Amino acid sequence: MTKNPVLKAFRPLILLFIITTTLFLTSRAKLGQWNFDVDVLMVGNLVLFAATAVSFYLFSRSMGSSNPAAIVRTVYGGVFSKMMICLVTVFIYISIVQKDVNKGGILGCMFLYLVYTTIEVIILMKLSKQKKNV
Repeated sequence: MTKNPVLKAFRPLILLFIITTTLFLTSRAKLGQWNFDVDVLMVGNLVLFAATAVSFYLFSRSMGSSNPAAIVRTVYGGVFSKMMICLVTVFIYISIVQKDVNKGGILGCMFLYLVYTTIEVIILMKLSKQKKNV
């Protein structure tokens, strides 16, 4: 049985999701003191994880392409689609809560976006190099 290298490479992002979710749950009181709404962080983490999974799926579909430009377009498309998903989520959140927006939660989600995107791009670059060397 052969293992899919894309699924194996996705493990660090699964681990990041589990660690951040556990951290949010166990540090609810401390984060509340610092004006971070844990529910906003949890939903943001879930949305980011789902968006990252979608972009990884798009990348795995392009792995069979012999055109390197197609792979680069897919990576950029995944990052862009993740950004759009996050923007739509923020606008929905703002329209629901209106004046009770938790700025700390949104800033925390922006930091999570940077972490998820950085890790994703590093993993995708390694996968593309492995494909090129095979």
